[in-house]
Amino acid sequence: MKLRGCVRNSFKLGLAATALLVLPLVASAQDDTPKAVPALLSAGIIGFVVIICVLSYVYHSLAIQTIANKTNTENGWLAWIPIANLILLLNIARKPVWWIVLLLIPLVNIVVGIIVLMAVAEARNKPSWWGILWIIPPISIIVPGYLAWSD
Repeated sequence: MKLRGCVRNSFKLGLAATALLVLPLVASAQDDTPKAVPALLSAGIIGFVVIICVLSYVYHSLAIQTIANKTNTENGWLAWIPIANLILLLNIARKPVWWIVLLLIPLVNIVVGIIVLMAVAEARNKPSWWGILWIIPPISIIVPGYLAWSD
């Protein structure tokens, strides 16, 4: 119950931020000159992208927090903090924390990330190839939810 309230508050915060971004452009839409149309269109696109990004962040954070709870990993709330969620994934995967340095190095992070995500899948008693699926863009929407909320 407590988690649903957190999601609801995060969603309200995202909507308020989007309204603050779009409100000045809506006011300029009252102008009948053609210059208002591109501004309004760009505001709509930016608002849509912001909403999608916020929803994606909330979904992935909830999934990682649920995976941490199901694997009895301490500090599941770290899933909501941007760099700390990598440390939480390392703890779920039972990898050393110093691997965070490897996750911050370009190109090396791809290999280490796959290893960590495979270990996260194994920690949830799923086949390790589910960790590989996590990096494929369209499927990366399904995999965290499957690992988090399946039995």
